[in-house]
Formats: sequence, structure tokens, C-alpha cells
Amino acid sequence: MLGFEDFFRELAAEHPRWNFIYFYDEKQAGRILAGLWMTVKLSVACVLLSVVIGVVGAWLQGTSNRLLKAVVQGYIQFFRNTPPLVQLLFFYFALGQFTPTYSPDGWLQTPIISNVGWAIISLSFFAGAFNVEIFRAGIEAVPESTREASESLGMTRTQTYTEVVFPLALRVSIPALNNNLVNLVKTTTQAYAIAVPELLYESVSVWNDFPSAQNPVMLLLFVVYILLVGVLVLGMNRWERRMRIPGYGQ
Repeated sequence: MLGFEDFFRELAAEHPRWNFIYFYDEKQAGRILAGLWMTVKLSVACVLLSVVIGVVGAWLQGTSNRLLKAVVQGYIQFFRNTPPLVQLLFFYFALGQFTPTYSPDGWLQTPIISNVGWAIISLSFFAGAFNVEIFRAGIEAVPESTREASESLGMTRTQTYTEVVFPLALRVSIPALNNNLVNLVKTTTQAYAIAVPELLYESVSVWNDFPSAQNPVMLLLFVVYILLVGVLVLGMNRWERRMRIPGYGQ
């Protein structure tokens, strides 16, 4: 490892614009790794929560209750037609003012929802609005005769949705869902705006302290996000192949 570190020290000395400081400085490497871990956790949490929102929202769109349908439509229109960064700032700075606080030390008041929590909530609701429409389109692609057949067997609306309609709709929805979740992972970089210590935030902190490390840090960002998105796409494609029914949804 000593030769590895010496190589990048010499590279930085000979080419000041290519200071890969995170390869030979333990503190900077720790900052980058901490940011990467936060990005992974943020991405996983947002992906899972947005999918849950999409499934529930699509189910509510099929209800006969006009009020519920109106609420879901209002939610979709609000989050689809406003920028995610504006939503993030609104959640954190506006709604954050009304959240309760607690005092762990009896002196400092700490909000019960941190900046990380608001980032997860905001980004999940943003992507969830698109997921609702994706799942709705998948549900509408299921033939009406299939629903009628399940109901004729005595299934309730909930059973029909969970055991017949949704499993078929999911297969149709996966390609569009794949695209939306990829965009969501890339959108997590906007959490930088509310000081969430994810990879972009930590990377900017490193190159602010060491301007000569700007190019290497930007290169690292590109490579990491290509790998993260690549893992997600490969996983989704494999899932799509395993879920495929020959002759259905092609």
C-alpha cells in the first residue's frame, strides 16, 4: 500500500491539477467513504419508500371514493409539476419549522426530523408521484376479463388487486419503473442543498479544502454514480427477466 500511496503523492506533485488526495490521505478517504455510504442509504430508502407510495397511490386511484381520488390526483399534480429542488427546500425550511423538537442534553433543541429525514421524505414523495402513474398504467393494462374472472371466484377487491391485478401490472410497469428509479438515485444529489452529508456534499468539502483535488473528485463522482446506477439497472433488468410471463406484456 505504501507504493500505491507514494504513486499518487508523486502524481500530485508533478501534476497539481490531479491530486488524488483521497487515495493517500486517510482523513479525506474517510470523508469520501462516509459520503458514499450516506448516498447508498439515501438511495435505498428513497427507492423503497417511493415504490410503496406508488403501489398505495395506484390502488387508491381505483377506489370509488371521490375524495380519496381527488387527494391522490392533487398529490400527483403537485409533485410532478414542481421542481424537486424547490420541493426539498420547501419541506426542510417551511414544513421543518413546524415539526416538534426534543432536547437530548436539556439545552439544545433538536428537530425530530433531521435534514436526512426531510431529504428522504421529499425525494420519495417526488418519485412516488411518478410511480403512482406508472403503476396505474400497468393496472389499466390488465384485461377487464381477468378482474371479472377473479371476482367471479369470490375474491374481494383487495384480494383481486393484491393476488391477480398487481402481480400482472407489475410486469408491465417494470421498464418504466426502472427509468424512474434511476432518475431518483441521480436526484439524491440535490440533498446537498440542505447539507445532507452525501457523496456530492463531502466531495465539494474536499475540493474546497484542497482545490488541486477538484478534477480527481469530479472524476470519482462520475465513476461512482455510473457504478451505482449500473448496479440498479442490472438488478432491475434481472428482476424483469425473472418476472416475465411468455406472451404477456411484450
